[in-house]
Amino acid sequence: MTLSAVATIYAFLVGLCAGSFLNVCVARWPRDMSVVRPRSRCPHCGHQLAWFENIPLFSWLVLRARCRCCDEPISAIYPLVEIFTGVVWAVCVAELGPTFAAVRLAVFLTLLGGVAITDLKHYLIPDGFTVTGLVWTLATAFAATFIGASPFFAGPYDALLGACAGAGLISVIGWLGEAALKKEAMGMGDMTLMAFVGAALGPSRAFATVFLAAAIGAVVFLAVVYPIALVRRGRVTQQTELALGGDETAPLQLPLVPFGVFLAPSAVIMLVWGDALLGRVFPVM
Repeated sequence: MTLSAVATIYAFLVGLCAGSFLNVCVARWPRDMSVVRPRSRCPHCGHQLAWFENIPLFSWLVLRARCRCCDEPISAIYPLVEIFTGVVWAVCVAELGPTFAAVRLAVFLTLLGGVAITDLKHYLIPDGFTVTGLVWTLATAFAATFIGASPFFAGPYDALLGACAGAGLISVIGWLGEAALKKEAMGMGDMTLMAFVGAALGPSRAFATVFLAAAIGAVVFLAVVYPIALVRRGRVTQQTELALGGDETAPLQLPLVPFGVFLAPSAVIMLVWGDALLGRVFPVM
């Protein structure tokens, strides 16, 4: 077995552990709980997990996706997040080798994965992901000047500019949205997320990330969210509101669309292919 294959396998195992910790962060940070204490417990019966019940992926398979005490099912989301994170780390090392650049990329993608999952599940972007990501990205940008430049990532000067540009753009969009809609359009989580993303991408790609996320979000809204809302409204109107004497012309209730779910993949696209995409759109730049 080659050294590259060994490094990739090792990266996958490290990624599984990172994914396991990511599950803890997603479950606890939205509830303002520590990710260190108490130890992991069954959400159904409160059984505190022993060390052999907390091995990433392996324990879920051995326990057959059920709690050892109460026999309640353990969600498949946990091993899926672990596998996804493990694959992310393995791919980074396979492409960039066992290098500082691979670790930077793997951590960046892991944090964005946590942002997307948490925002989708809780409509919340915890500072634990974004502030940690911002500090990590700025620190590694400066460290890269001594260790060696990493592909994809902005240098120290552009990282500082990008953090300010990303947070500033989201602030302006949020202010305009609040003025137009008369309610909060962007949360602080989106602002700190774009500071983190901007530090990684630099100002030009940070701007492009926001507009790409808006475009993807608009497509998903029109193609998925809006039709589902129409169908649900029809069911409620016919089965519930009319039976209770309600108004068939009641206003359509649209679900919230968490913007972080679209910012995260857009940031990945712009990190890896942003220079090429911007070069095609603005060839003179």
